[in-house]
Amino acid sequence: MTKIADWIAVDWGTSNLRAWLMGKDGVIGMVTSDKGMGALERDGFEPELLRLVGDCLPESGTVPVIACGMVGARQGWHEAPYVTTPCAAPGVAQAVTPEVRDPRLKVRILPGVSQASPADVMRGEETQIAGFLAAHPEFDGVLCLPGTHTKWVHISAREIVSFRTFMTGEIFALLSGQSVLRHSVAGDGWDQAAFDEAVTDAMSAPQKFTARLFSLRAGSLLDGTEAATSRARLSGLLMGLEIAGAKEYWLGREIVLIGAPKLNALYKAALAPQGASVSETDGAEIVLAGLRAAHEESMT
Repeated sequence: MTKIADWIAVDWGTSNLRAWLMGKDGVIGMVTSDKGMGALERDGFEPELLRLVGDCLPESGTVPVIACGMVGARQGWHEAPYVTTPCAAPGVAQAVTPEVRDPRLKVRILPGVSQASPADVMRGEETQIAGFLAAHPEFDGVLCLPGTHTKWVHISAREIVSFRTFMTGEIFALLSGQSVLRHSVAGDGWDQAAFDEAVTDAMSAPQKFTARLFSLRAGSLLDGTEAATSRARLSGLLMGLEIAGAKEYWLGREIVLIGAPKLNALYKAALAPQGASVSETDGAEIVLAGLRAAHEESMT
């Protein structure tokens, strides 16, 4: 027998979405879809949500839906304007409510966060931040959220003081998939020693970055360098640049990584030689904690 959800938590990104069906005692189910914002027109969001969760809605009555991520972008279901730093992680008080055809749905979309100078934005990560702070309200330090566009976020007094975004993941994908380096880094192998060395090289001499990139191609042609080594070195060069660029954030502060375990491990390895104080948590769990905190706020 299908269980009826008390409320629904939704993390709706550019490429995918996850919806947690919530009961009185916690999660009663989870559904996923590859219909992210990038695959939908504005009038396609509600039908896709109903396709996923319709069986868990009551015949009458209203089920609250709390959503975060690119669903609130300008090209999403309904634009949720950014909240400007310094600010607390946004909650339902700043959420927008799109019009729906199905009266059983009451949807609230959480806004992202913007920064005026230097110009920067986040959408989705602020909900992970809210989830972390719900469990660690006294935290004063830096949250690093690894991903395609990694965020370094200074937190103090439960506020997002400032943040910077680094396109490290996207640049890695472009170079490894579309540049001449694709011939030298193909595969899934890994060489941790090569990664560690490349991080150090990039931090010590960033002006040589593009030359070192081409050396990856030359090394595979002339010396037969294995793809696993070249791939790890490419990752390390990019990571080294990011760690150097984010120094003003992590130097002398406690750092918590919020991301997938594999990415967290790379950042820990890159930061370890710098003597940084680093701990980690799983980003998939923390986003639900943030959505849960927003729902609890809506109930007060």
